[in-house]
Amino acid sequence: MEKEVLWRDMPSMENNFAFFEKIYALWLREFKVFLREKSRLVASTFTPLLWLFVVGIGFGSVATLPAMSSVGYQKFIFPGIVCMSVIFTSIFFGSYIIWDRKFDFLKSVMVAPVSRVTIFVGKALGGMTSSLIQAAILLSIGVIIGITYSPLGVLETIVIVLLLSFILTSLGLIMGSYMQSLEGFQMIVSFVVFPLFFLSGALFPLEKLPQWLMVLTSIDPATYGVDAMRIAMLGIGTNSLALDIVVLLGFAISFGAIGAYSFARMKAV
Repeated sequence: MEKEVLWRDMPSMENNFAFFEKIYALWLREFKVFLREKSRLVASTFTPLLWLFVVGIGFGSVATLPAMSSVGYQKFIFPGIVCMSVIFTSIFFGSYIIWDRKFDFLKSVMVAPVSRVTIFVGKALGGMTSSLIQAAILLSIGVIIGITYSPLGVLETIVIVLLLSFILTSLGLIMGSYMQSLEGFQMIVSFVVFPLFFLSGALFPLEKLPQWLMVLTSIDPATYGVDAMRIAMLGIGTNSLALDIVVLLGFAISFGAIGAYSFARMKAV
């Protein structure tokens, strides 16, 4: 009897293994593409560093807000700079859908025995890996400006980066799935990434903003990413860490579902 039960379960176990194998293959392809584009890694790391040292030191010489009095302005904006790297890297990852469509790689994947959800998950994991690598580089630079990490704080930061990256990579993939032109995608993205960054509280505290602006910051997922990362690194924040992570999980589930639906309707050409 036990052998019969095990035999009946074998196909589902094989299907699960095949599902993860396909996701791994898609993730590995995206990861190799990322490793081959070393100029992209350098450029996407240089811009946050420019903000950290030029803006951080420049504004830090005049900024005297109470929220940053205990840590200094440069340390105060550091979690926001890390989130900035995640925002730009993750959303622009959606442009790879358009490139894949132009070079017919997407067509070959979509005619393969792979579900659209599998394609979406594999590409989202590729974007998350890219964001995590770039965030790790910035976190190592944080030591230079005097930020000390606890083991728990590092673990919390990794979780926050992965959650925020999944949300924003999903957003980029959703936009890429509906667009045919790379130029059009870049124009639309510019209207998305800058509001996400500037409304997140990466560069200033949110406590004294006018009410209408507070409404906009409350629907920005990067707001909760910045706040959670600031708590994990510096021990200061507007909300509790648990609340921030719960909200990020809600955004991740929502954008993941929309992304899977968008990929189900996506055309290969």
